Amino acid sequence: MANKENDYLIELCRQLIQIPSLSGEEGKLAKRLKEIYIELGFDEVFIDEYGSIITCIRGENPGTKILFDAHIDTVPVTDPSKWKHNPFGAEIEDGKIYGRGTSDMKGALSAMIAATKSFLEKYKKNFNGEIYIAGVVHEECFEGVAARKISQRVNPDIVIIGEASNLNIKCGQRGRAEIVVETFGRSAHSANPEKGVNAAYKMMDLVNEIQKLNCPSHDILGKGIMELTDIKSSPYPGASVVPDYCKATYDRRLLVGETPEEVLKPIQQIISRMEEKDVHFNAKVSFASGTEKCHTGNIIEGERFFPGWLFSKQDDFIQKIWKGIRSIGISAELTEYSFCTNGSHYAGEKRIKTIGFGPSMENLAHIVDEHIEMDQLQLAYKGYQKILEMILR
Repeated sequence: MANKENDYLIELCRQLIQIPSLSGEEGKLAKRLKEIYIELGFDEVFIDEYGSIITCIRGENPGTKILFDAHIDTVPVTDPSKWKHNPFGAEIEDGKIYGRGTSDMKGALSAMIAATKSFLEKYKKNFNGEIYIAGVVHEECFEGVAARKISQRVNPDIVIIGEASNLNIKCGQRGRAEIVVETFGRSAHSANPEKGVNAAYKMMDLVNEIQKLNCPSHDILGKGIMELTDIKSSPYPGASVVPDYCKATYDRRLLVGETPEEVLKPIQQIISRMEEKDVHFNAKVSFASGTEKCHTGNIIEGERFFPGWLFSKQDDFIQKIWKGIRSIGISAELTEYSFCTNGSHYAGEKRIKTIGFGPSMENLAHIVDEHIEMDQLQLAYKGYQKILEMILR
């Protein structure tokens, strides 16, 4: 990698880190990215209604549409005093760049932009197809929801997700659902509890039954998970009052092909059985819904059901990319993500050919002193260049 190219990549990464971009507050970063794309002479730049910024470069001839996907929102820095390095200083030490979003995932976005820049300098418009780079908003809140607008407009043939993969090729992931279980009772003074129906007790009974469920398993993705994450009764605090309402939340890790109806059905069957046995038992189950304000002023909302996805490691497009990546000295393995990504939409909902390939290790996201190794950043840059050459040339 030439010094000039490396300097551009590192400086670009540092610029992006120095602009805070919490979910819903990505506007300043989107503005800077727009300026960068215009400076680089990319063909088109647009910001959609949710605030995701997408740029396009068209080749001389029709061909494959490739979409690089990188979310530009980050989780908060809850306590900067715990950081050794300024969370937004993009400080360099021991071959690492420090800051919120370095691994998750402004490093990958920087490598995508720099790789595309170098590809165009080398080949001009002499390629077949179109290149898109998407800086996606609100991924930390809604994996795949903002991506729906992007795929609707771009209609890509192949998607490269830049989430941290330690430079391995990711062929799939478990999905994620947030399940809400509610019980309803009747309030009373706690000195006379027999006059009420305690919704918390009903929830305890229901939770015990749900815990007996066996989630499905998959040979590659492993076991589906149903884990209780919180319980809250109302009124809260409930001094001297029998609670008339209780809500429990479950994190459900999804396997390929599981539908919303299939996921809720076993819990609904438990509720139905319990209602038949107890005239005072009243409960319901649903998926959580979320609503957030975008930096554009629009509202993004969605049900928290994000499908799993998986492609065969023998699929032609995966083998082609894998062999190309390995040919430039990156010892990539074919594996799967352990967490949820925008692939829930591209691959899980739309069945678009999708892989994950990104710099840094998965366990560096969201941590104090988040960082990315510059060696990984440089290799991702080379990998993205190679992917462009293999697919568009």
